[in-house]
Amino acid sequence: MRRIPVRLKVRAGVLAAGVVLAVAAPVATSAATSSRLAVRASCGAAPAGIARCLALRVVAGASTNSVQSGPAGWHPADLQSAYRLDASKGRGQTVAIVDAYDDPNAESDMAFFRAHFGLPPCTTANGCFRKVNQRGGAALPVANAGWAEEVSLDLDMVSGVCPRCNILLVEGDTGRATNLGAAVDTAVVLGATEVSNSYGYRGTPAGRMALAVHYDHPGVPITVSSGDNGYASPANEIPAVFPTVTAVGTSLFRAANARGFTETAWAGSGSVCGLYGVPVRWQITPGCPRRMISDVSAVADPATGVTVYDTYGKHDHGFEVFGGTSVSSPIIASVYALAGNGATVNDARRLYRHTASFFDVTSGSNGTCAPQPSYFCNSRPCSRRSAACAGRSR
Repeated sequence: MRRIPVRLKVRAGVLAAGVVLAVAAPVATSAATSSRLAVRASCGAAPAGIARCLALRVVAGASTNSVQSGPAGWHPADLQSAYRLDASKGRGQTVAIVDAYDDPNAESDMAFFRAHFGLPPCTTANGCFRKVNQRGGAALPVANAGWAEEVSLDLDMVSGVCPRCNILLVEGDTGRATNLGAAVDTAVVLGATEVSNSYGYRGTPAGRMALAVHYDHPGVPITVSSGDNGYASPANEIPAVFPTVTAVGTSLFRAANARGFTETAWAGSGSVCGLYGVPVRWQITPGCPRRMISDVSAVADPATGVTVYDTYGKHDHGFEVFGGTSVSSPIIASVYALAGNGATVNDARRLYRHTASFFDVTSGSNGTCAPQPSYFCNSRPCSRRSAACAGRSR
């Protein structure tokens, strides 16, 4: 199984992987990207120890993508078709979304999105949806329009991929690493079967390791965005650098093949040989003595972005197109939920032992990695006999 740029797509019922699945999404656009494409990061830069969400909103040049009528971007039916997902599964699963600050319109925006696409209601009243603070209480943090875009993106991706899942939204008091780590712990305590985190932050190596415990809950798959800046971007970012699991974003296109879609690695996908931590024995990573990022992913290129409905702080219509690492994380968390095997997940090794359950991405690059091995930043076919097949299970 190939390392980072090699994009693997998962099918529900077979996914069985790791503790923290970090999903990487590139910022650079694919060759098919329109020169008119303009993208804005929902959350701006942040100082060390403060997280920024990784949602990328398309402000000009959005593609229709879907063959269905309606707003631009991939629709829920497109994602289900592209990844061969059985949306009738997921009952009894609770996908938690961890973000910072409050989105006052979270439930109403999600309700509009679900109704528009014919998805079953998921509300506080019917017990499907719950929103709490980082301690599990009802006193919510202050609102933030940038993070509200992230919240809407996350909720809509879970809704579209696993419409039968329950959804738990845990909002950190702020974007501080300690607050978001506490929110992850709360999500698990409250019964989350999967936890998605679409953010990243920087800090000292000691500080990063001190936070690792919050992202290690055996039996609860935790997906984490791993950065938007291409090859080596996750090197100084947490929680993506934790020696668990991670992933990369791709461009998703329609194609005249049996699948009906094709993918290529996105130029901004995050990948790296970890800066610290012990080697992972179940990875074969020539040229990298430590944990290699990343493992699995989903669509993330804004040029082939997804449809999201968000109204907080806006004066125009609510449908928009988003890309970025943030798209991949809730999608993969939802695929875990569809598979229903999260209780068996402790690390990524099972991903590498079930490669037949994935779609390989064999084209595209996310940067220049010389003098390191070319697989660090280039997609290519992977075989068990290849000495340079990153991530291959022992």
